[in-house]
Amino acid sequence: MKIEDKLTESILNGIKTLYNQEVPAKMVQLQKTKKEFEGHLTLVVFPFLKMSKKGPEQTAQEIGEYLKQNEPAIANYNVIKGFLNLTIASDVWIELLNRIHADNQWGIQKADDNAPLVMIEYSSPNTNKPLHLGHVRNNLLGSALANIMAANGNKVVKTNIVNDRGIHICKSMLAWLKYGNGETPESSGKKGDHLIGDYYVAFDKHYKAEVKELMAQYQAEGMNEEEAKAKAEANSPLMLEAREMLRKWEANDPEVRALWKKMNDWVYAGFDETYKMMGVSFDKIYYESQTYLEGKEKVMEGLEKGLFYRKEDGSVWADLTPEGLDHKLLLRGDGTSVYMTQDIGTAKLRFQDYPINKMIYVVGNEQNYHFQVLSILLDKLGFEWGKDLVHFSYGMVELPEGKMKSREGTVVDADDLMEAMIETAKETSNELGKLDGLTQEEADDIARIVGLGALKYFILKVDARKNMTFNPKESIDFNGNTGPFIQYTYARIQSILRKATEAGLSIPAVIPSGIELSTKEEGLIQMLADFTNVVKQAGTDYNPSILANYAYDLVKEYNQFYHDFSILREENEALKIFRLALSQNVGKVVKLAMGLLGIEVPERM
Repeated sequence: MKIEDKLTESILNGIKTLYNQEVPAKMVQLQKTKKEFEGHLTLVVFPFLKMSKKGPEQTAQEIGEYLKQNEPAIANYNVIKGFLNLTIASDVWIELLNRIHADNQWGIQKADDNAPLVMIEYSSPNTNKPLHLGHVRNNLLGSALANIMAANGNKVVKTNIVNDRGIHICKSMLAWLKYGNGETPESSGKKGDHLIGDYYVAFDKHYKAEVKELMAQYQAEGMNEEEAKAKAEANSPLMLEAREMLRKWEANDPEVRALWKKMNDWVYAGFDETYKMMGVSFDKIYYESQTYLEGKEKVMEGLEKGLFYRKEDGSVWADLTPEGLDHKLLLRGDGTSVYMTQDIGTAKLRFQDYPINKMIYVVGNEQNYHFQVLSILLDKLGFEWGKDLVHFSYGMVELPEGKMKSREGTVVDADDLMEAMIETAKETSNELGKLDGLTQEEADDIARIVGLGALKYFILKVDARKNMTFNPKESIDFNGNTGPFIQYTYARIQSILRKATEAGLSIPAVIPSGIELSTKEEGLIQMLADFTNVVKQAGTDYNPSILANYAYDLVKEYNQFYHDFSILREENEALKIFRLALSQNVGKVVKLAMGLLGIEVPERM
């Protein structure tokens, strides 16, 4: 039984004895005592003043006295205005630590057969370029959220929708045909996604040069700059060729389709390497080339039912003005689909494939409007889950230098970023002497764990809804609210436990009671117990940062304890064993919390 539940029962009995009143349990408001006051839990007594017919202080005094006499869990109490601060007895904390100690998966709830199924979509890359810093935030958030939802007892399906069709894909294909000289990942030594990304940049470079040349020609003929630019963009031979290639692709032209498949396969091999290094995975991948036709079919169905309307140019639209929005294009005049059409098709296929109870889309906040519209359209089309879809909207991530643009080749590549983080971790760890005495293989593995841990933690500790600046240098600091600081504390605990084993000490399955604990030790047990609520809260709010900041607060508290108290040098044997058990459980919970965020912790550092 949780301490709060036990106390609630005693408080209800006290109210009955003192004031002859039966009250519902929800009237008992217990919260953590503020740091500046003595105590562990605080009872708000204002709801009971009508029954006591006394002032808040006197009422708190009476309830406190009753609990001290009748509830063994209460060691002491004090009253501050209308708040009753309760101090829990040491034995109760040890009993609680024993419950945590006995459960290797403390705070984690396993899914049973009747658990709801949550599908989470994240990553959503385009096959015309490698993954970049923005994708890193998306993947880390999606993967962490999937772990958190699973830890809350849900069945989880992790899914990815790959944008593998459209004009942007044709741009890379055309540039490769024109300027590639048959270059392949093997011949160039480049990852496939990087190779294709280079051709996307090459297309843009040549296209801009064409537009510039045509603009000069049109301006010389007397057009103003704006008119010249519009005409030049419309008449660019390169863009016209790309559009022609897209038409051929949609018409299933065998040559275009063969080239498309070959180049996409290169990209997928590159993506797989990046995902593996990042530590993210998917249960099911959907491809827009397979879903867009499904979407077109649903839109045409909606048109027949009078849900949508057709304009003179043949395009199909949805009128969303009754919902307070505008008119939304669903099919272009030439019959080609837009993103919305594809998302309708993808949603239809997913709900055919899985009995989904909740659908969560991890997509940047620039798409807020898109998902508002998608939810309404799915609902109109008769999908009852449409209005309940969740858009897990997150802010942009930038580097201290500013924004990124993939067309201009100024994007921060995910592979380069991860490599640089590992390299920086290696340099920093060497400078601090943290890799001394390790083999090259061990040192490399620790640098990988620390570098990627620094990257992941720095991104996940920020509330997803906020825009953020990723600062590589700051993220790898071994002090402060960083991944390496948490990892180092975990490694320190493992070192203490190894030394204890070498000294012949072992931690029993049940930690004996009868020890007087310090406030710091009781506070640490209270924090460990809180982990169950933290996991729940992170799932309810779809907020991995709650978990990240909890892990930091826990290790910060542990480091103060480590600084103030002896562990292996403690002379009282029972206290020494207790402190080892406390340390071991702090390590366990840190590992669980970081694991949910997709962050490894090293055994030594």
